[in-house]
Amino acid sequence: MKLLALPLILAASAALAQTAPPIPTDADSGPAAKVGEAASYSAVVSAAQPLASEAGREILQKGGSAADAAIATMLALTVVEPQSSGIGGGGFLVYQPAKGKLATIDGREKAPAVASPKQFLGDDGKPLPFAVAATGGRSVGVPGNLALAAEAHRKWGKLPWAALFEPAIRLADQGFAVSPVMARLLQYGQEGLKKAGPGGRALYFDQNGQPLAAGTFFRNPALAATLRTIAAQGPKAFYRGEIADAIVKTVNTAEANPTAMTKADLAAYRAKLRAPVCGAYRSYMICGMGPPSSGGVGVLTMLKQLERFDMKGLGKDNPVSWHLFAESQRLAYADRDKWLGDADYVKVPVPGLIDPAYIAARSALIRADARIAKAEAGLPKGAPPREAANDNEVAGTTHFAIADAAGNVASYTSTIERTFGSGLITGGFALNNELTDFNFDPADQGALTANRVQPGKRPRSSMSPTIVYDKDGKVVLAIGAAGGTTIIAQVAKAVMGVIDWDLDVQSAIALPQLIAIGDRFAIEKGTMLEDMAPAFSAMGHKPQASALPLKLNGVQRTAAGWRGGADPRGEGKPAGY
Repeated sequence: MKLLALPLILAASAALAQTAPPIPTDADSGPAAKVGEAASYSAVVSAAQPLASEAGREILQKGGSAADAAIATMLALTVVEPQSSGIGGGGFLVYQPAKGKLATIDGREKAPAVASPKQFLGDDGKPLPFAVAATGGRSVGVPGNLALAAEAHRKWGKLPWAALFEPAIRLADQGFAVSPVMARLLQYGQEGLKKAGPGGRALYFDQNGQPLAAGTFFRNPALAATLRTIAAQGPKAFYRGEIADAIVKTVNTAEANPTAMTKADLAAYRAKLRAPVCGAYRSYMICGMGPPSSGGVGVLTMLKQLERFDMKGLGKDNPVSWHLFAESQRLAYADRDKWLGDADYVKVPVPGLIDPAYIAARSALIRADARIAKAEAGLPKGAPPREAANDNEVAGTTHFAIADAAGNVASYTSTIERTFGSGLITGGFALNNELTDFNFDPADQGALTANRVQPGKRPRSSMSPTIVYDKDGKVVLAIGAAGGTTIIAQVAKAVMGVIDWDLDVQSAIALPQLIAIGDRFAIEKGTMLEDMAPAFSAMGHKPQASALPLKLNGVQRTAAGWRGGADPRGEGKPAGY
């Protein structure tokens, strides 16, 4: 597959919601971000939890494809990283078969038929506080991860469906020690778990009503039973059987914000094949997810706006490099906020947003010596009249990247949104709160927002599973991240690190992070970026050192084989053979 033969295809979607409170994530960033040793493999899995990486490797060693291993990894993460993702949520998969065309699958959650544009408005007509809106039934979207898994297995699976469940079932049955990350996030998310319903209180708290501590041996027999049923009966057991009945009952009878999701909502869910968003950056091709993800457009435009600058010559240790990256972020996020949403429901001007002439015009706004006074959305060709809104996406989620020995590559981001999602637990797994990714207020300054709540609609997401190709069309990098709206900038940074600064995937992931959205200029605390604060101030920024929600995972093709990278700020670790 030659570079020019790759389609310059597109996708995107629209407008921002309520400002969510900052939350701790698996990766509280800071000085602990050290680069680990690199190893090369014939096949490799990089996930944010070591037991999940091992589950994926087990499937690869049994002859499974990258798709098989991705499904097994997603299922294992349901068990060992329940605070971030699982079968009660959704995800996006970008997949490059060893032979064949790049494909992307949308397993994003959907609003039930009862959903309303006023879903998250209070009796006074004002947006609800995020914590109130997110807890309980009101925020739960119809889960899509298992439908995504079924579609991926149908297209690219090699092992039997049931075999992919074996590692996760074993982990749920036999148990594992609660990790420090899981314990910390249980501590943080305990109120939501307590308020939502009895499931979380029974599963994640000790006899004294305290969240399980790190090192506690944890088993989840209810989840093991759920997984056995789906393994034996297929995904229909989740969307039509007793499990579906239990989901509906849990949502309908939630102690907090019960809502009228129906069995018909689950039965109607379908994962969708989408056109990828692809574009050239220097001598590489960058491909990602289209709408309802904003990641494909966001990552590509952040990079393309920097293409006219000598990022390699400037280098990673130069404050100017990071200033330029910040300015590109500000422009890309402004466009994302205004224009991106579910393209099945609203017109999303993706071709206009990634048009070279439009990107050149946006890039021309960037100066190397000073910040843009006000980074506003542009007017791409094909744009409908619309206003921006505030973002409400919180820093949950997980990503895993996989390459098998045959050359199949998977980049998969999975989520339940905030820590433990809605707080509702059924069948041993957490139900998402993804509907809070919609704009809480359906209109802004007299215009309907692209990301307003509508029945059957998928909320906009920042998830950015990405695959990078060299000039000969070979995959050289598969990468993605967790961390809410920061995901797009995290992925763009890592890709820039590999392409512009000649770093290996581990070193690129370990680079410090800067997040620039609107007037926000957050630099990762305890890193070299904090030392650059005076230079940033001189260019007009107001830098704030913060512990950022960062969690990247990726795999890279090298001359010696595949190399895995996992964010040193978290507990992830690659596993390969």
